[in-house]
Amino acid sequence: MLLKNASAQQDSVAYPWPEGKRAAISLSFDDARESQVIVGTKLLDQYGIKATFYVVPSTMQRQLAGWKAAVASGHEIGNHSLTHPCMENFDWSRSNALENYSLKTMKKNIQECTKKIEELLGVTPEVFAYPCGQKYIGRGSKTKSYVPLVSKMFVSGRGWLDEAANNPRYCNFAQLTGVEMDGKNFEQILLLIEGAKKSGKWLVLAGHEMGEEGQQTTRLSMLKKLAEYVQNPANAVWIAPVGTVAKYIKKQDRSITKRD
Repeated sequence: MLLKNASAQQDSVAYPWPEGKRAAISLSFDDARESQVIVGTKLLDQYGIKATFYVVPSTMQRQLAGWKAAVASGHEIGNHSLTHPCMENFDWSRSNALENYSLKTMKKNIQECTKKIEELLGVTPEVFAYPCGQKYIGRGSKTKSYVPLVSKMFVSGRGWLDEAANNPRYCNFAQLTGVEMDGKNFEQILLLIEGAKKSGKWLVLAGHEMGEEGQQTTRLSMLKKLAEYVQNPANAVWIAPVGTVAKYIKKQDRSITKRD
């Protein structure tokens, strides 16, 4: 009972975000899509906003100069695996299906991605995003989670197509929720932000292409309005890369080892 009361008392106190902010936001993008560094980072840099980019090295190499510039300007580079394995149910993933991986081969895949990022960009990724948001390897009774593996290798692991923001006091860093921002206008995103502000949560937005139209595309017009919103001190929102926010929370939370 005492433990429950202490927890309830803690929850009633606003989370201590920097400078009295009421919520945190992280912008994250997957796959190293070319549009991210052709048009996306340029827009973000205009507003001094830094995002997290979870990259696949083979795709990243198509715009290597742009990715080097992104690193130089302060954007965070995350690991999205070497080959982006997903479930066998997807036609395009059948030759690279999670069902055919073991924990050993998945670990090697992730390690090779980190090695390639280090070679190409000179940075070591500290954060990870699960390809397709899927967190298992194997099939049927032999299915195993690779969340524990990610937990040991990275500061955080982010999911995809999740429903809610992260509660900084209780979130599982190896399974951070990632809420889709592709195809949404600012009014839709604002509802998510206002919801996070009511309870002091951390909203991790996830996207792919950066432009105005097309499948899996985060709209630049939405990002522009979002940038203007977070730059207004009256809105009291902290925007920072995933790794920055995760490290901040871990520093604040003395019981963090229970969640790692």
